[in-house]
Amino acid sequence: MDASLHIGFLLFPKVTQLDLTGPAQVLSRIPGARVHLAWKSLQAVLTDVGFTINPTTTFADCPKLDVLCVPGGFGVVEQLNDAETLGFLHRQGGAARYVTSVCNGSLLLGAAGLIDGYKSACHWMWRHYLPQFGAEPVAARVVRDRNRLSGAGVTSGIDFAFTLAGELAGDEAARMIQLGLEYDPQPPFDCGSPQKAGAERVARARLAQQDRLQSVEAQIAQAARRRSTI
Repeated sequence: MDASLHIGFLLFPKVTQLDLTGPAQVLSRIPGARVHLAWKSLQAVLTDVGFTINPTTTFADCPKLDVLCVPGGFGVVEQLNDAETLGFLHRQGGAARYVTSVCNGSLLLGAAGLIDGYKSACHWMWRHYLPQFGAEPVAARVVRDRNRLSGAGVTSGIDFAFTLAGELAGDEAARMIQLGLEYDPQPPFDCGSPQKAGAERVARARLAQQDRLQSVEAQIAQAARRRSTI
């Protein structure tokens, strides 16, 4: 019998690589963990920073996952109405012990019908879209609602991963992983959240992304309407 803990990440073009690689680094150190990077094919996938990541399995060949994790990035938008991607998430999420996300990956879980009626984190610029998918947005770095765990924006994925590691392997195992990775954040700038950044800086950040976000609202609305048909 396979005693491995199968942890699967959705990989897709223009993924925010730290959403994936940060949690993968943490979770890969859980005893018995096997990390899978799933995509439609085994061809290298271009991330948001310009380098590629190689899938380890296709949707068709991916084993049954104990943990399904969906990272975020602007590439999420192109997957919101992709039947093949949503079908994979729906199938795996329906059987996984934990269904999880980082950043705006929670919107993809929503499009796959997996967080209707659940509380969820999301990147602060995208969080207000969650109610369209029946989810309750929560402004927290890590959110747990039953077997749904979610991290907020990008670096929150590391805190999310340690939270999940504690769930899966116990707090002491998670502490040992944290020590091994020397995860001891001491940022040089205390500006990592809207609350700390201040209203003027937040307004500038929103303005910088305004056109880009407005262009995706139609796809988000379409995905929200069709989630019940998956």
